[in-house]
Amino acid sequence: MSTMEPDERCDVFVLGGGPGGSTIGALLAQRGWNVVIAEKEHHPRFHIGESLLPLNLPLFERLGVRADIERIGMPKYGAEFNSPLHAEPVTFDFGQAVDPTYPSSFEVRRSEFDEILFRNAQRKGAHTFEGCRVTDVAFPAGAQVRVKARGADGGERAWQAKFFVDASGRDTFLANRLGIKRRIREHNSAALYGHFTGAKRLPGKAAGNISMFWFEHGWFWFIPLLDGTTSVGAVCWPYYMKSRKTDPTTFFLDTIATVPKLALRLRDAKLTHEVTATGNYSYSAAHMYGDRYILVGDAYTFIDPVFSSGVMLAMNSAFVGADAVEACLGDPARASAMLRRFDRTVRAGVRSFTWFIYRMTNPTIRQLFMAPSTALGMQAGVLSLLAGDLFRGTPIRWRLRAFKVLYYLINLRYPLRSIAGWRNRKRLLREQTTGMTQS
Repeated sequence: MSTMEPDERCDVFVLGGGPGGSTIGALLAQRGWNVVIAEKEHHPRFHIGESLLPLNLPLFERLGVRADIERIGMPKYGAEFNSPLHAEPVTFDFGQAVDPTYPSSFEVRRSEFDEILFRNAQRKGAHTFEGCRVTDVAFPAGAQVRVKARGADGGERAWQAKFFVDASGRDTFLANRLGIKRRIREHNSAALYGHFTGAKRLPGKAAGNISMFWFEHGWFWFIPLLDGTTSVGAVCWPYYMKSRKTDPTTFFLDTIATVPKLALRLRDAKLTHEVTATGNYSYSAAHMYGDRYILVGDAYTFIDPVFSSGVMLAMNSAFVGADAVEACLGDPARASAMLRRFDRTVRAGVRSFTWFIYRMTNPTIRQLFMAPSTALGMQAGVLSLLAGDLFRGTPIRWRLRAFKVLYYLINLRYPLRSIAGWRNRKRLLREQTTGMTQS
């Protein structure tokens, strides 16, 4: 499996070779730290979440991989929203954000994208291990972190590290072991997804734009990839998934048929593989750092992919996390302050998205997205949010506050609709909680 001997020592052990783990591993290795990255699978490996945000690009530039990403990416200039209550779609063009420096991004096959980041960490000097599944980690007082793992050949390995980074994604390795993982009751969801060939794309420059389709039980994504494949998925309330009486593929195709605008785009399309179903989409850990460890990306929290924020938030947490880890290793006097900064920055980014995510099924949000207002710079502010421009100091906070004020005012103007929407959400949450208790 590797040339390293058992009980090898390293400065930082990174669990997970996805975007978060590969990014923090590359950054710390480039700065001269002895870094080990353990990935349970072998690259390239399948992963969902193919749509990137414009503010991923400066992170690629800092890592030195932008040209590699451009080579595999389908250019994406905006996001199209479709509502069953509105005849025409609405497109948000990233070039109209408050700061249009990055007016586009890419749709990517995650197998190719993740491998680029992983190999970049190798080139930067990280010791990488694929097919290496971590089985145990311990944080003994007064001693180094102890990590045990098993290779694809069944062989056991062990490391001693000064610091441990959990970038295990939705495996949430540490959060499970420490008992700090919590379902997000306000927004738990399930998903079905598959890849199609022959899907009808938008014309011209918009061919690579992501499309979102609301429907009665949730929403669909439609993500065009460079090789002609299109990723399509439905994120829906768990009660709808529990209503399934057929196999996932049939249920998925039947659900698509209930969304005429999407069905038209997929009329001549064919699935490339069977459909995948997954649940427990929304969760969070009680905290993201502790004694000699941090959690980055989805290892800490995942809410909902509606704004394609997962990769950007994971990579940004890795950049801030790398500074915190370096302080813990080389400048203990600054360690506490840097860890708090890491915590504060990650939470602020997640919080910015979650306010919108929790309300995406609300009729008022749908109304505002389908009839965007340029007053007080609200549309530009929301576009900046959709672009992921949350960490550069771009002045969008007051624009987003104006949007939220308008949202609440509209709710007051239509109290019966607002109360009905609130009651429906409470009912769905109650049914969901009851179902989890009985299962």
